[in-house]
Amino acid sequence: MRLLISLILGALTLAGAVRAQTYVLAPDRVFDGLVMHEGWRVRIEAGRIVAAGPTVDESGAQVIRLEGDTLTPGLIDLHSHVFLHPYDETSWNDQVLKESIAERSARAVGHLQATLMAGFTALRDLGTEGAGFADVGMKEALEKGVIKGPQLIVSGPAIVALGSYGPKGFREGVDIPQGAEEASGVAGAEAAARHQIAGGADWVKVYADYRWGPEGEARPTFLEDELARIVEVAHSSGRKVAAHAASDAGVRRAVEAGVSTIEHGDGASLDTFRLMAKKGVALCPTLAATESIARYRGWDGSANTMPETVRDKHEELARALKAGVTICNGSDVGVFSHGRNAWETELLVAYGMTPIAALRAATSIDAKILGKDKEIGHVAPGYVADLAAFEGDPSTDIKSLSKPRFVMRAGEIVRRP
Repeated sequence: MRLLISLILGALTLAGAVRAQTYVLAPDRVFDGLVMHEGWRVRIEAGRIVAAGPTVDESGAQVIRLEGDTLTPGLIDLHSHVFLHPYDETSWNDQVLKESIAERSARAVGHLQATLMAGFTALRDLGTEGAGFADVGMKEALEKGVIKGPQLIVSGPAIVALGSYGPKGFREGVDIPQGAEEASGVAGAEAAARHQIAGGADWVKVYADYRWGPEGEARPTFLEDELARIVEVAHSSGRKVAAHAASDAGVRRAVEAGVSTIEHGDGASLDTFRLMAKKGVALCPTLAATESIARYRGWDGSANTMPETVRDKHEELARALKAGVTICNGSDVGVFSHGRNAWETELLVAYGMTPIAALRAATSIDAKILGKDKEIGHVAPGYVADLAAFEGDPSTDIKSLSKPRFVMRAGEIVRRP
């Protein structure tokens, strides 16, 4: 008899769990990744969207009313550093040299949770900055359900040219940890790319230039054949390459080598951006990182006192838009606080994009760049139920994205009003 009762209770519990996985979301409006729809409803079953439109079947579902809110695909940030925290808390050098991998991993868990609660359900992490392949372990912990956070796309330590990166400033003969894996020569570049892939990188991140010029200015690091070999190895394995580039020569060299995204893009000319557009290379302008560093240096945020670095960013994005470059949403979060990822999307609008274009960048466009546009980035039947709802209407006020009220990751509610 006890066994029978246990089986019945177990069956009821299982049935309840199945029913609890079926939801109908009823916001004021739905942004489907491309356009806004008033009065849409969305039905979720077993972690996926099964219906979206003005009327959906509500039978057997828990209806969640999101009055005054806009439902969107879960937002995506294509340039993050989950193993970093703001530089006004601890300098980059001290994080790399003085914080243990255990401490940095513990911080990363909190960073991922804050990001998810902000409505970001996917992150591309572009370099652990001295933490080795800890991002691969973090990704595995997320996939096993050990911790909560967004889907994580990782790049391991990243690749830098020998002698170009940091930390620097120590006497000769002192061997200190570097913020990324060093490589030199075509054979060395190939070996580093293979090492990144063997370590579990989903993307290969390379620094096409860095601040190693005679006056500390950004100049190309890897030669054309070195960059080309890194890209060749990555493509041979079915992976794409993201390139840090903050000079016109560095951007052009990376684009000619066949990378898929340019990170930062500072100093790129109109002609270089036109080359990017022709070759289908996307730009992650990382506006929020530039603004946050300017603020750390004393900028009050006003237009009258805008530093040259921020003015240059305005001009850079204007050139990229004029050239027709695909703009992705990638913030360089970690330079500033995790969970504030939506700041980048706000700045895309402040710098000249329309709110709808910025929303597309943070959803469908980022998903396409990742090669995941059949899984995430849209509100449509068959897609993973990665969803977020925000107070107000971000198509008229992009700052609504800083007001998350509801978040769902793969059909599991992680935040509700």
